Amino acid sequence: MFQIDKTLISEELISKNFVCNLSACKGACCVEGEAGAPLEEEEIKILENDFEAIKPFLSDKGLKAIENQGKFIKTMEGELETPLVKNKECAYVVFNSNGTNSCGIENAYKAKKINWKKPISCHLYPVRVKNYSEFSAVNYHEWQICGSACNLGDDLKIPIYKFVKEALIRKFGQKWFTELESTAKQINS
Repeated sequence: MFQIDKTLISEELISKNFVCNLSACKGACCVEGEAGAPLEEEEIKILENDFEAIKPFLSDKGLKAIENQGKFIKTMEGELETPLVKNKECAYVVFNSNGTNSCGIENAYKAKKINWKKPISCHLYPVRVKNYSEFSAVNYHEWQICGSACNLGDDLKIPIYKFVKEALIRKFGQKWFTELESTAKQINS
């Protein structure tokens, strides 16, 4: 682990490689698991404001889940998440005819209907951020469904932090990312 400002970062972001391989996994991270995508407090307001523009990009099952549960849920631990369809896929996932899943929020963004790409937790994946009172922990989340992403990352020699560069800058800023790059060069030299 190393520290930049008030973040503690796992060296795995530098030492491990990763590139999403949608042709292999089909977007399983939007379907697998036991919970919805983590949301930040400010994302709730964005979701509320942009929902009408996102709505046409969602499935009927997703819309029904959102109608029944709300645009987001609060867990018993007080965490904010996207709702699930029958405790399975994220309510915002769309099943495409080619068998690959996509994000309805991101599809609305790509269609220039909204200015928000998707929840930062999804944009950062496979990086997870856990906030504590004095610092934030920035870690790699290893999941067997991403084996093909690790293999593709190894083939292309792209470390995790480079794969999620845009999301890391979105979350922590350019200055923070520049320091991360500098640290990576020191560790790799």
